[in-house]
Amino acid sequence: MSIRHFVLTSLLAALAISGQTLDPHLLTKPATDAWPTYNGDYSGRRFSSLTQINQSNINKLNLSWIYRATPGETPGAVVGGEGTPTPGNGDDGWGAQIKSTPLMVNGVLYFTTPDNTWAVDARSGREIWHYFWRTRGGIHIGNRGAGMYGNWLFFETPDNYLVSLDAKTGKERWHVEIADVKQEYFSTPAPIIVGNHVIVGTGGDSLDVPGFLEARDPETGAVQWRWWSEPLKKGDPGAESWPDEYSMRHGGGMTWIPGTYDPELHLYYLGTGNPNPVLAGQSRKGDDLFTCSIVALNIDTGKMAWYFQASPHDTHDWDSAQTPVLIDGVINGKPRKLLAQANRNGYFFVLDRTTGKNIVTKPFLETLNWSKGVNGAGQPIPNTAKEPQVAGVLVSPPSGGATNWPPPSFDPETGLFYVSTSTSYSEFYLTDTDPHPEGWGAAEKNAGGLGHTLRAIDYKTGNLVWRHNYPGGGGLSGLLTTAGKLLFSGDGSNHLIAFDPANGKILWHAGLAANVSNGPETYLLDGKQYLVVGAGDSLYAFTLAE
Repeated sequence: MSIRHFVLTSLLAALAISGQTLDPHLLTKPATDAWPTYNGDYSGRRFSSLTQINQSNINKLNLSWIYRATPGETPGAVVGGEGTPTPGNGDDGWGAQIKSTPLMVNGVLYFTTPDNTWAVDARSGREIWHYFWRTRGGIHIGNRGAGMYGNWLFFETPDNYLVSLDAKTGKERWHVEIADVKQEYFSTPAPIIVGNHVIVGTGGDSLDVPGFLEARDPETGAVQWRWWSEPLKKGDPGAESWPDEYSMRHGGGMTWIPGTYDPELHLYYLGTGNPNPVLAGQSRKGDDLFTCSIVALNIDTGKMAWYFQASPHDTHDWDSAQTPVLIDGVINGKPRKLLAQANRNGYFFVLDRTTGKNIVTKPFLETLNWSKGVNGAGQPIPNTAKEPQVAGVLVSPPSGGATNWPPPSFDPETGLFYVSTSTSYSEFYLTDTDPHPEGWGAAEKNAGGLGHTLRAIDYKTGNLVWRHNYPGGGGLSGLLTTAGKLLFSGDGSNHLIAFDPANGKILWHAGLAANVSNGPETYLLDGKQYLVVGAGDSLYAFTLAE
């Protein structure tokens, strides 16, 4: 349903549903009058050059509208899918938590939850259409959003279909299967559109299946190329890092978070997931390439240009599937094309994104205790004594990581990288001592922690510039920075907060009905700047008071 603070005129309603076609040039510049892709643009910075909302007037920021999403086969919904009708809302018990960052194109917001896609008027929160996918199964843990090509939308389903919709009507154009749900693959990423490529990935840990990334044709859904995140046979690149072909073919390395793209280098960057079996590493001795890695792929061929492995031979479920943020910066007085990532393992990395060469490696988590140091390539050196043991071993960070999927932000005006982090410990117990364990080969017990923290990091050194300790519990929040000298985040107490990005001072906050569950976004529409954030099952839109 929608709660509105003003009455729509027929003119605005008509404008909101007209002209859905996306101008691809919007993808290569900081978000202003659109939010056309998952991170706002290809860089992953989540920085907007808008300044209408700024430090001088942030105290006048008011709630404009709320839209509450009702998932499932609701009256009037466009229905598709390969499954059979089922009672309930189709969320598999996970609830309608909005983890997607909505696209905003030509006055319309498009967002998703598992099995559901909505189009909502970006001015008022009025629902335009709702599409529901009848699922065959899969884990409904979340969905990161949609991608757009021309006037077509694309999203992935938990049972591993890529679905294409008409953006104006929500009617299905086609759907194609990406992976077999019976092998316990499940799909959560937002597709990223680059040229005529729809980039899609998958998740899945239970049956020790190999991870991959695909490019699909936006017209037909046909496969253009596929890149496997580990070698499949002897002689393949990286095969020397696995003991045998069996371990390679069951090696994991899922691709469940959207990547970033440099149009000048023609390279697509992504982080890969953990190796399988999860936590138990005795059957896969070696570094297990290219799991837990940052990789660069040619966008037209899928051929790997370079890789950097952040967690060699991971035994703690530390995916490297965090946003690889592209920075055009200066190192030692020289301009460089850089890539920065705050990794789930507790380290901050800066790489040359042309070559993959490491420039900075530094821990950002004070309690990190699993590494012996850093090698000459800038990789952490795992301490084998911290691998899961039958008697248990205390490790920080836990499997949830020092950070996770909620997107970070980089502000080119402050030169700071912002990330929401968690400081805690777990005890890891090896439960499957067989030489060839399967699935989850160990157990984990929470051993307590020090809560969640927003950190501002100098990308040139990895040094912490300032920190803000969040109160309460709840999950981590995605971030947004703007040229209005503002940094937006959620805390663990159902608040949306605006900080001064230079020093972390709180400038404004608003209470919500749930914790922020996605990355905030902003856009300019009819001369008015909007701030939109998801919290639980609702979207909240804020504008300046008139």
